[in-house]
Amino acid sequence: MWAATEVAHGDYRQVRLIVVMLLYTLIVLNELVVMVGMLHSVRGALREIRVRRTGEEADESLFGALNRATLIFATIYLAWSFHVEDARELVALDNIKQIAEHGILAGAARDDFGTLLTGMEVWISVAIAVAAYALRTLFAWWHTNGKGRASGMLAAFFELAFAFYGINAIFTLTSARSEWLKDRAVVATFEGWIESAEKTIPVWKPFWDGVSTVWPLVVDALIEPLTWLTVAALVYGAFAEDTRAVVRGTRLEGVADRMDDRTHSLTRSTVTVTTTTTGLRERWVPPVNAFRLLTRGGWALFGTFCLCYVALHVGMEYADRAFRTLVGTDFPHFWLLFGHPVDFVRNLIVATLTVCLLAATFDIASTRSRESGEPDEEGEASGS
Repeated sequence: MWAATEVAHGDYRQVRLIVVMLLYTLIVLNELVVMVGMLHSVRGALREIRVRRTGEEADESLFGALNRATLIFATIYLAWSFHVEDARELVALDNIKQIAEHGILAGAARDDFGTLLTGMEVWISVAIAVAAYALRTLFAWWHTNGKGRASGMLAAFFELAFAFYGINAIFTLTSARSEWLKDRAVVATFEGWIESAEKTIPVWKPFWDGVSTVWPLVVDALIEPLTWLTVAALVYGAFAEDTRAVVRGTRLEGVADRMDDRTHSLTRSTVTVTTTTTGLRERWVPPVNAFRLLTRGGWALFGTFCLCYVALHVGMEYADRAFRTLVGTDFPHFWLLFGHPVDFVRNLIVATLTVCLLAATFDIASTRSRESGEPDEEGEASGS
């Protein structure tokens, strides 16, 4: 991120913004690779993996797991907008740097203030996005047909590049459309209906206010843990089914069986992507299928998993506040200097414990499913 803020300002602004977006794409891809690597690193401690090894099944290498899971992981990552926090941190870091160099008033008044990821010319953004889409389609096709050792990771990279380089064009078009829609009669009529409903229906406004309050909590407590469990299932293999079960019903589902010699015959096969455009199905179907697979371990496992996930993240936030309170802020600009190292340590602890929680949950659910002898749905389908 520091390198991106260093490159962003100076002559040849558009060229610099292209490089900034490239660095941002690499930042997000690095997060995906690190998460897959962390999940893969603890696989040796899982009972399910030991069963595979005793069954003389070939173990999958880290590179194989990255090549197989990163593309789908990237699609889910984009569908749930997990990259937004990275974008906010990058823009905030650039804004702080400009204020420090030029002062509060002069820095905030600059034309390039806050436009680190949206200042690219529309035609440049569209051209690069189209090229990235073409390359993404090519490498996804290679990955589907088993060509190229790193085709999956390259397809994931261009998937991210296609999404991020199109941000500026989408932002500009959306802003123009919003300005145009403000003056349309149908929009004014619809807004009038909403205002009338709020006045005539007593529960209308309280209901939607309650939904807007509760929904983020539901996402944080239930949907987000299931989404990350989906990622774990992609790395380790779905419970008593192949990895395709996690993305069944979405456009992420593609051909399989390319890596049978490196994966477990009961719990995992490869999954590749024929079309990876994110949408409603890519956003919801994987967590729903992860929930269905997780309940094979019992409802108590599902409840405990979500409770531990929430307790871990909320507890670490309170621990961070307590630590900062105990240390104090007598020294001027102390937390401006040491805040980021503390945040890094906190995030490292949370990420490590989250990976352990995901791995343990997968291990329990998959072991219970295997020991209960639940039939493989795909095996039944092929047998019939």
